[in-house]
Amino acid sequence: MSETKTHVLETKGLGIAFGGLKANNDVNIVIDEGELIGLIGPNGAGKTTFFNLITGVYQPTEGSYYLNGTKMNGKTTYQVVEAGIARTFQNIRLFKKMSVLDNVRVAFNKDMKASLFDSFLRTRRYREEEARIYGKAMELLQMFDLDKYADQAAENLPYGQQRRLEIVRALATDMKLLLLDEPAAGMNPTETEQLLHSIRMIREHFHIPVLLIEHDMSLVMNVCERIYVLNFGEILASGTPSEIAQNPEVIEAYLGKEA
Repeated sequence: MSETKTHVLETKGLGIAFGGLKANNDVNIVIDEGELIGLIGPNGAGKTTFFNLITGVYQPTEGSYYLNGTKMNGKTTYQVVEAGIARTFQNIRLFKKMSVLDNVRVAFNKDMKASLFDSFLRTRRYREEEARIYGKAMELLQMFDLDKYADQAAENLPYGQQRRLEIVRALATDMKLLLLDEPAAGMNPTETEQLLHSIRMIREHFHIPVLLIEHDMSLVMNVCERIYVLNFGEILASGTPSEIAQNPEVIEAYLGKEA
């Protein structure tokens, strides 16, 4: 008798209604280790709502979702982060006045063992933890070619680099699943190419699955292994990029129209 496979993320009939309007309905998505999955669809299709459901911003009114087999319904946003789901947002949400380095260091706080007493007296334990976090933060920044800006305020970075910094901060939470919400929005072609490289590096170096919402179909078709298509809050289709590109329903609902 074969064992049932445990997926990194699995949603079962997941949905949410606001009053009488179902923003997501019967959404069934499966993501496994190391996969790079796209989530596409027209504006208003419910993509960001789905992200909000699986990160604890909203609580589902129907169905359930699981991270590595653990049911996540009812978890708060910080509990979801602690469990291992990290995300970026359509609108960049950095601590703009803080340095690039401190934006990353703050994401390691959940792993700190030093107490308030340790930090007040700057004990050896505190200093060792600070040094460890500094080293890990700089290592991440170096991987994304941001270490040279470590002491600059985040708001002074060019747009594309702010996007990369947001991804680095998410990686610092030591997640099991990374959600990217329209990371290429507002980028020029050069910045988009750099983003494409960064996304591929995340999978190859960290071996974590990535779920990507994006309207740039060139990026999606180039980087994703499988794609789910949402329309009116429901899964319209799923498959490989070539299957999605040739699906008549997807062409009619989305690909044949301006994104």
